[in-house]
Amino acid sequence: MPTFCRHNRFIQNCPICREAEPPASARRAPRRSSSSSSGTASRSSRTGGAGVKVRRVARAGDDGYRNELVPGLRASQDAHRLADEIGFSAGRLAELAAAPPGLYAEAAAEPDREEGLWLAVLIALLGPLDGDDPFAAIRAARVPWSSGELPALDGVALGPRAGVRNAAEAQRALTAYRAWAARAGGQEVALRGDAGWTPERRFERAYERLGSLRGFARPARYDLLVTLDRLGLAEVTATALHADDSDDASLSARRVFGIADRFLLERRAGDLAEACDVPLEALDLALANFERDGERVTQGASAEAGDADAAERAAAALGVERAEG
Repeated sequence: MPTFCRHNRFIQNCPICREAEPPASARRAPRRSSSSSSGTASRSSRTGGAGVKVRRVARAGDDGYRNELVPGLRASQDAHRLADEIGFSAGRLAELAAAPPGLYAEAAAEPDREEGLWLAVLIALLGPLDGDDPFAAIRAARVPWSSGELPALDGVALGPRAGVRNAAEAQRALTAYRAWAARAGGQEVALRGDAGWTPERRFERAYERLGSLRGFARPARYDLLVTLDRLGLAEVTATALHADDSDDASLSARRVFGIADRFLLERRAGDLAEACDVPLEALDLALANFERDGERVTQGASAEAGDADAAERAAAALGVERAEG
């Protein structure tokens, strides 16, 4: 597995970080006094509750697998799993467009466009849960847009790809969102922007503007815009993965594509989506789930949402045979 240095290069290619390590005696950390250690432990305890999660990602053993579409992968098992996740994610997008499940269907069917958009925002920000009723918490907290109120979120369970970490952050994010929409004259106007924009430019600008609102982390705003497009609530089309440095899909993209440079990463993502004949935005959830090593996040999709044909195409592009069933 390639290792990146702090300069976003492969460590063996970096003229700074590849220098030989100092002798072991020079590397040995100095002994700390008990008071110093105590102070460090105290600082750690104060910062440990900031919502940072450390995930140890399992990697299959190198079996000689190589494919130029995914230069970061070294195991056929990983390629199989990625193909399956691409199939599931592509199927979820198709389901959202044809027969959206749960609250997605209510958002799409809302006669008042502002109410439909608001419900979609609540779903994206709070995140569908895993389980039999992924929308239960959102349904219980939901309040109409026309009320001018914010939902009471104390104790509300957040989904695995929520845009916030707790109820307080959610309140701040929704407050900022309502203020942003009010300044524009409504959610639809704020998201649409200039009437002459193409769907591609509208996606880029809306993604950028939502990013200025505290609490709208990349997974939430990306999935929100993709969902709005599939539900027919906004004419927006993604042309990039918008991978950054910290969320699940972005970290996975760096692992899969073997690169940290964003320009090259985006190009490789586009090449993979084209080779698999799936929408580029299908890679978002696929990569996020690939990083979770079998703990699939459904984002409210039904158990039948997976697209077997898309998974077959992905397996063929990755040069592996997909197991039946």
